[in-house]
Amino acid sequence: MKHHVLSGIDRLELLLPCLQNRRVGLMTNPTGINHQLQSSIDLLNKCCNLTALFAVEHGIRGDIQAGVRVESGTDEQTGIPVYSTYDNRAHFTPEMLDAFDVLVFDIQDVGARFYTYIYSLANTMKSCASAGKPLIVLDRINPLGGVKRCGTVLDPAFASFVGNYALPTQYALTVGEYARYVRDYLSLSMDLTVIPLLGWQRHMLLDDTDLPWVATSPNCPDLATALCYIGTCIFEGSNISEGRGTTQPFQLIGAPFLDAYALSDSMNSMNLPGLFFRPVAFRPTFSKYAGELCHGVQMHITDREHCDCFAGGLWLMDRIRSLAGEQFQFIHWGDQTSFPVDLLLGTDAFRRKAMDTGEFIATHQHKVREFSRTVRQFELYDE
Repeated sequence: MKHHVLSGIDRLELLLPCLQNRRVGLMTNPTGINHQLQSSIDLLNKCCNLTALFAVEHGIRGDIQAGVRVESGTDEQTGIPVYSTYDNRAHFTPEMLDAFDVLVFDIQDVGARFYTYIYSLANTMKSCASAGKPLIVLDRINPLGGVKRCGTVLDPAFASFVGNYALPTQYALTVGEYARYVRDYLSLSMDLTVIPLLGWQRHMLLDDTDLPWVATSPNCPDLATALCYIGTCIFEGSNISEGRGTTQPFQLIGAPFLDAYALSDSMNSMNLPGLFFRPVAFRPTFSKYAGELCHGVQMHITDREHCDCFAGGLWLMDRIRSLAGEQFQFIHWGDQTSFPVDLLLGTDAFRRKAMDTGEFIATHQHKVREFSRTVRQFELYDE
């Protein structure tokens, strides 16, 4: 039986008193919905003075692909001004700050350190703190749950818009808990309010609840994708397709030059708990190798309680690097000189082969446990 859970936007009795007689700004996207699938934009536009919308990556209506410029303008549905915070990542301009008295944040995060939404929130917090503007975060569940943490803990030397603040890859905080953590991490003096969830416990994943789901981004359509993404997002920093342009992004991993059966045999011989790697062929419709036949594997989660998707993705890259030899390459994004895989992993130790993969994973497991102890004070919900 699914647990009945209310998101922050479902608790208007707590929110609306905070908005009375104020000009309200709203940072949201299509994931900002209530239990009846009504948009937060439409809800707040009816019951308060909504004067500004703030867009993150993919845009206010979710119609823009990953990494593509998000323009400021006017929301066609409401006529309300839209300010892009994806192009202006570091701070709000005076014009943006003048557009509201109180800012509301309502976006469903996916629970992975790579997602840019949480850094848009952090930058918003810094701007609101500097301007003395209050911020209200409408809390939403972590779809991957609030217990399991894994991956690397980011080295601040590799901070970027796809990773920051010494977070683990899978950090197991709600967006409201994350805001509380970042306020402390950055020593921000600000008026922060979190409208809490009702009915959620840390052990619950998305499908343990009755919450409606809207894809958090164009290439993260469901929970299986989100779980695999923890481990396979690192392939964005390589010349191996991460499955963009297919119906199973981040589950399908491959390239035209790989041997699917040799790769699957190599991976399955490791007997990684809760994971199985099935040989596949696929042809992406866009992104890497668009229109070309790729060979590789699909990462299947057979036991999500005991699997470590991050370790699965890292071992998969390790084996591909070994099997493909010089055909495997780490790539750059655009004119960047840094290696994106280092930014995604929060360290360059894996790319440089500073240690073997097993040692690399074990080293960071200790750091992840330390993080769990550090953030306990910011958690709002019990197991």
